[in-house]
Amino acid sequence: MISQKAKYALRALVALARQDDPAEVVMIADIAERQNIPKKFLEQILLDLKHHGIVTSRRGKAGGYMMLKQPAEITFGEVLRIIDGPVAPLPCLSRMAYRPCEDCADEATCEVRKVFARVAEATRGVLDRTTLADAIGGTSATTRTVLAG
Repeated sequence: MISQKAKYALRALVALARQDDPAEVVMIADIAERQNIPKKFLEQILLDLKHHGIVTSRRGKAGGYMMLKQPAEITFGEVLRIIDGPVAPLPCLSRMAYRPCEDCADEATCEVRKVFARVAEATRGVLDRTTLADAIGGTSATTRTVLAG
């Protein structure tokens, strides 16, 4: 399950991506109101995204946030990793923060790990192929795969 913070981050980015001009500056208060996100929490989220090169900000009376990357260059997987960390259902499956499960004697024969390894790969695949542009355009990586297949 993703955190509320990650959900808010994705909603804020979708709001920025929906602008007629993605490079247009949008005030935090406007995003917060349109997306029903607490403003102070949104400020922290946008600061995290700024530090990772997803958005940029402008100060002053006409200040706010804007996309630094194009919506087609930002995947759901990238945003989730920035906000929540690794995308793995078990610590022994994490690529970024691997650690063995305390109650597992042998990862190679662990039946639970084998099943969740397939789940993790499928989940990562969808998240890493689905961009903000897909989300606002109504298509997704899964839809494209089905249509192409």
